[in-house]
Amino acid sequence: MRRWLVWMGMAVVVLAASWSAMAAADRPVQQQATPSALGAGVDAQEFFFDARLDLETLIDSRVGPEVRPEGWTGNLDTASAAFAPNLWYDSELLANAVYGEGQRPDDWQPATTTSQESLVRSVRRNLETVADEVFGLGTRPQEWRGASALLRCDRTLLNTLSLLELLYRYERTTPDSAINFCEALQAELELRLNELVFSTPNQDGAVLDPIELLGGMRGDLERLADELLGLNTRPGGYIGNRDARTLTFISDAFLDMNALANLRLGAGVRPAGWAGSVAAAAGPAYYTLRYDLELLADATLPPERTQDRPTGWQGETRSERCRPAVSYLTFLVREGFNVSLDELDPQAADYCAQLEEALNAVAENPPVLDEVEVEARFTGASNYAFAYLDVGALQYMGVMPGGTPFRAVSRNYGDSTMMFVVGNQFAVYVDRRFTSVEETVFNSLPTIDPAGPVAFCDAGWCNGPGPTPTPTGSSPLEQIVFGSTPQPTPNPDDLSTTKQLVSWEYVRVTYISDNLASRSAQVTLELCNAPAAVATTCEPATSVFDNAINAARPPVGQQNGQNVYDFRYGYNTAIVIESESFFSTDVWISDPTIR
Repeated sequence: MRRWLVWMGMAVVVLAASWSAMAAADRPVQQQATPSALGAGVDAQEFFFDARLDLETLIDSRVGPEVRPEGWTGNLDTASAAFAPNLWYDSELLANAVYGEGQRPDDWQPATTTSQESLVRSVRRNLETVADEVFGLGTRPQEWRGASALLRCDRTLLNTLSLLELLYRYERTTPDSAINFCEALQAELELRLNELVFSTPNQDGAVLDPIELLGGMRGDLERLADELLGLNTRPGGYIGNRDARTLTFISDAFLDMNALANLRLGAGVRPAGWAGSVAAAAGPAYYTLRYDLELLADATLPPERTQDRPTGWQGETRSERCRPAVSYLTFLVREGFNVSLDELDPQAADYCAQLEEALNAVAENPPVLDEVEVEARFTGASNYAFAYLDVGALQYMGVMPGGTPFRAVSRNYGDSTMMFVVGNQFAVYVDRRFTSVEETVFNSLPTIDPAGPVAFCDAGWCNGPGPTPTPTGSSPLEQIVFGSTPQPTPNPDDLSTTKQLVSWEYVRVTYISDNLASRSAQVTLELCNAPAAVATTCEPATSVFDNAINAARPPVGQQNGQNVYDFRYGYNTAIVIESESFFSTDVWISDPTIR
């Protein structure tokens, strides 16, 4: 016991020293926003205090009121630098009293971070585990404070949510009362993650195509079958569908993979971690099928071949051999912090465990940028952005010429896309969407000081303050970009000379995702030669002109080679949708309860 306490005491000293050192360190030129380990809207001090009171309730129940193990700190000062390490230290003493010295359940959360919030979050999860042991599964005393169901989810899922909140201002919709809460939350986040993964260009400017990836996965399944069974030898009932664009491709691949697994491993026998189910959408289906295929290869290839794959194998990304949640967190960490994890050995037997630990460490302790990195990350350029002296965009100062460099300083609150930037002879507010600043960089900016920065505009292009120009025939930005010539609204009479007019019933709508908070959906549109439900000839929409804003709607991404657009639910007649041969002046976007 004495040795155990000495070891824990040394760990507490190290943790406390780390936080004290960080608190005393000089701040960098620009602080980068950091993710909240507790989830959006959670008050950290209240969360800390509740964890301490529940810890005291547990020790009262285990050893008796006013009786405490040797070395118990009992620290109630949530503002002190030692609070989190003291809480963790006492929780370990509690665990010794419940499970035995040094004995812990398999899902016990160790101290692996210097982040106070993350450490208290781990303690909170451990307290719930101990409470199940002391009071009974799901049973709690009346004085129990508890925490959100969110804190029962695993570390990787929690950090994935915190990075989505930080980098994309994501707001979860899964209620705490949901059955199988963590599984429901994972499914919700995967919808948003797949939108991001398959619409965000990589370093080469290319966007991943899930259909192509699925095709490569199917090819690898066939290569594995050839390796295990011989060329053109397949299990009975094997479908062998290799056309990734057929409606049954995903289910056919799933069935064939299970047929091969049954033949080689035994009916119903699967490797540990096997997903065993697949989504209908191409993105999440790819990650699940690829993961199961890699597990099957590890389980069926000879031991000396488990790190190798058959010739021509297309699954080249080693992280895709890890569970899908790790692949998603890899994407978020790279997008948010531009961190390389290349030092990890991809051939290591525990590579996935190493990668997951490293990703979580970055998410909980994001790297502090030095001055050079800050300048590079937060430097942007104008794309003919309107400049203002106020965040409310009331004091218009003119159009910042295209390519004008600036340094992004801070961003507005909530859903606003306004940010404060400084450059040569100006410090003004602009809309991020008309600059080169990426969304993840924008969201990582600190929020604007309530006192307000000092704005001015003395550059040659400044010509205000005054009201924002509102020309007719085009948006203000479009008039600047295209000179003084307004962009004409598409005229249905003119279009009908070259294209066929179709009604909303002939518009095939494919729903990619829903935002219930804004009552909108991201969709792809196809215009057909007959009602969409029975049409045999359909063309993808190439443009959507919105008469309400007198401008073309830009696509928000691509899915399966088609443009993705954002629409509010309901019947819309203020638009002109065009494809190669058809056009429509109305569309119906249904909410999930109607579909």
